Amino acid sequence: MKDLDPAALDCLAALADEAGFERAAQRLSITQSAVSQRLKSLEAQVGRLLVVRSRPLRLTESGKVLLRFARQMHAMRSDLARELGAASPVQERLPIAVNADSLATWVLPALDPLVQEGVSLELVVDDQDFTHDWLRQGAVLGCVSTVREALRGCRVQPLGVMRYTAVASPSFIERELIGSGGTGPKGLHEGNFAQVPFLIFNRKDDMQQQWVSQAFGVRRPSLRERYVPSSEAYVRAVLMGWGVGVVPLVQVQPLLGSGSLVLLRPEVMLEVELFWHQWQLGPDAQGPRHGGLLDRVGAALAAGAQRTLAAPRNLSGRRPRASPRSRP
Repeated sequence: MKDLDPAALDCLAALADEAGFERAAQRLSITQSAVSQRLKSLEAQVGRLLVVRSRPLRLTESGKVLLRFARQMHAMRSDLARELGAASPVQERLPIAVNADSLATWVLPALDPLVQEGVSLELVVDDQDFTHDWLRQGAVLGCVSTVREALRGCRVQPLGVMRYTAVASPSFIERELIGSGGTGPKGLHEGNFAQVPFLIFNRKDDMQQQWVSQAFGVRRPSLRERYVPSSEAYVRAVLMGWGVGVVPLVQVQPLLGSGSLVLLRPEVMLEVELFWHQWQLGPDAQGPRHGGLLDRVGAALAAGAQRTLAAPRNLSGRRPRASPRSRP
């Protein structure tokens, strides 16, 4: 295959990001006709359809392969420009995918020094299984995930363990968990969990079911659900007494210390191992290229995770069943 046109690859990446020809053209400061012509030229060169022209448009499997190459090319181009002290021809955004519980707790402080330097990041938030799919498809160059195995051409680094616990407000406990007629057993137990409202982030979120299964030995428990699709609003809803929340311990430790929230069954804790995955860029396929921006992002995340997350007990063991919920 002949060398691929970098301008055409830029168009493919812009189409993937903007999901339309008009916005892709605006991003690249060219006409829609130019975007279309460059895409057709690239498709003719590889002999395959790369984009399904729907609304919104989507990439074919071949398009995803080339998108991955385009992302890697962009990252290497930015690294080269930085090392030479030259301006990058375009303002490159480095896309990485994270699960929202990590974003709400430790990811932003970890990445802040790089952002203050002027690094342009694009954070994609999705369920942990989907973050790895974004990496596989080439939409991002790195991801925080519970997946342990590295893709071919990627490397993986353990970050640590995020611990999840069930909490509720004192007013909720007094109202909902005092026991029937004031004489029955208090707290959350086998006899009342099905009637007690649990807060759920969205329909991908199964942390509550997993916590109940572990706490009471019930397979596929049916819960009374209230949906709150925001990380910050989720915790606030727990504070307001909307229901029981299953949240990262690190996220609510100050609220537990002040008495604003109370642990329910503190002996029951879900532990989730997190890993950083990134594509290996450049000619050195055996290790990180010194000073590469993606390597620096990985190092910053590893350092931030070490400051915040618990150490894994046994990295050679199986991945925990629990998985961080998706919170955009």
